Amino acid sequence: MGKLACIFPGQGSQYIGMGKELFQTPSGGKALELAREILGDEFISLIEEGPENELQQTINTQPAILLVSVVAWQQLQEAGIEPDFVGGHSLGEYSAHVAAGSFNLAEALRVVRRRGELMQAADPKGVGGMAAILGLSADQVEEACRLASGHGVVAPANYNCPGQVVISGEKEAVAYAIEMAKGLGAKRAIPLTVSGAFHSSLMAGVGEALRLVLEKVPWQTPRCPVVANIDGAEVFSSERTVSTLIKQVSSAVLWEQSVLRLLDLGVDTFIECGPGKVLTGLVKKIAPDAKLLRIEDKASLEMSLAYLKESR
Repeated sequence: MGKLACIFPGQGSQYIGMGKELFQTPSGGKALELAREILGDEFISLIEEGPENELQQTINTQPAILLVSVVAWQQLQEAGIEPDFVGGHSLGEYSAHVAAGSFNLAEALRVVRRRGELMQAADPKGVGGMAAILGLSADQVEEACRLASGHGVVAPANYNCPGQVVISGEKEAVAYAIEMAKGLGAKRAIPLTVSGAFHSSLMAGVGEALRLVLEKVPWQTPRCPVVANIDGAEVFSSERTVSTLIKQVSSAVLWEQSVLRLLDLGVDTFIECGPGKVLTGLVKKIAPDAKLLRIEDKASLEMSLAYLKESR
């Protein structure tokens, strides 16, 4: 029997009303009250009712997605299902560390709220931007960034799946890299609505500020390995937890490499815990033969549990 990995989404998967049915479970209700104590009533009503433009702000999006993702994972845990490995995309790596027992939900909510504040404040003049490049190889996207580097900082930020790489950097350089990518045959190049050049060297200062936050957390040794964004390798210790999360803010997210590593480790079933199905779509392109499950609401939870109970 193959191994099981829980994977957790990052920014961009949020929507108003996410997690509504999961919050009606006993553990979901408890988690919601904990988040209310830590982040306030306004934060909870943002998730439940919006407005959307406020939920989209990094400072709110990050703890909101983490909360829903952890509550989704708790449903699995209560059913007696433990993953062999966990991983997450950018912010999702924090949800993965909660699932691995590296730190608890209360600490995670405080840390990601602060991470969101630092990331949102990192680019007050709005010089940074990001874009998704579709239909080129990773090498071609790297070449487009090299060709644009005379116009400022620009580099790959997310290696999402074959044919989808996100770039990040100074807006002028990103715009130039988009033109270079089109010249190399990109099918599409889509500027992203973000508040900064995430996962680029322009975020190095955020990493240093985040170090002060992360070093105060009473980290535990992960119960199961967490596959890190920065190198697609497993994290087994609290020391490596801190160093990978600091570097992650200004380094590329190696999502494709992380999924390939999980396949090498024997994973054949992936469960996306949290809002949306972005990671499910990416894994399908990287590992077409893998079994893909999701936990986002009551129906997807029941379907996933039924499959897992039968197959395990």
